[in-house]
Amino acid sequence: MPPMGSPSPSPTVRARRDRCPGALRPWPADDGLLVRLRLVGGRLPVRSLRALAAVAQEYGDGRIHVTGRANVQLRALPGDGGRLSPEVLRALEGTGLLPSPSHELVRNVMVSPCTGLAGGKADLRPVAAELDTLLCAEPHRAALPGRFLFALDDGSGDLLERPCDLGIVALDAHTAQLRVGEHWGPLTPLDEAAAALVHLADRFLERRVDGPDAPWHVAELPSPLTDPAPPDPRLPDRAPPLPYGLLPGIGRHVPVSEDGLDRAAAEALAAEAVGAGSGELVVTPWRAVLVPGGHGIVPGQPDHVPGEAR
Repeated sequence: MPPMGSPSPSPTVRARRDRCPGALRPWPADDGLLVRLRLVGGRLPVRSLRALAAVAQEYGDGRIHVTGRANVQLRALPGDGGRLSPEVLRALEGTGLLPSPSHELVRNVMVSPCTGLAGGKADLRPVAAELDTLLCAEPHRAALPGRFLFALDDGSGDLLERPCDLGIVALDAHTAQLRVGEHWGPLTPLDEAAAALVHLADRFLERRVDGPDAPWHVAELPSPLTDPAPPDPRLPDRAPPLPYGLLPGIGRHVPVSEDGLDRAAAEALAAEAVGAGSGELVVTPWRAVLVPGGHGIVPGQPDHVPGEAR
């Protein structure tokens, strides 16, 4: 039985193209343009967080919003004709969060937030980085839908509840089992996992063709990409979401309210990360930010930051 829940009773028929927003394809909301910036594995360098907070304050509603896919959004940005003002786009490029503008919409790679820090059976950060590189390496892969999701579970089981199009679950330090739509796929060596995933993504693109009614997800294809495989007995049990608060030996998991983080809150988190010896934070799939570092709260820092959900 696949980990992502019960399959849909019938295939979804799309009547329009995917419109998932990005910096080059913002969403026209009531308060201005909304942009979403993809963070592979939720990884957010301190420098980028500070730069993003400055952009939000100067051009938007002053806040950084986080999503359930471990990405970030800015709202109320100026533009014309559905495009950002050139100065805003330049400022966003300056954050370092648009490494491949042509492929910005397809860099949807969710990873167990604590991978390489604690728990799990393998450090999947190198796999995620290689997957991102391969996704951006070929022009045709920019045609993947903006909602097409890769999910990489490090064997902790924390992403097993998450539906995805393609993914892996680590079985040990060297092997993973593929997730293919709503089914399990074959086993793969971890050092070949990124290549296996992009190979399946290419097959998806070949099968879906193009047009307004083209499928957005693997599960919407009329036939499976691979023959379903039985779940490996080494697969983990489903794990609950990462708890909020101080996590000994890991860091601090900070929930973010629907209002987002204002600049003061972002600066406080950045300072906490630097004080804990980390150059980056991790936005998690539970609308929160993980500040890595076994020290937890930096001496002199409050146990919450302005704009943080409590």
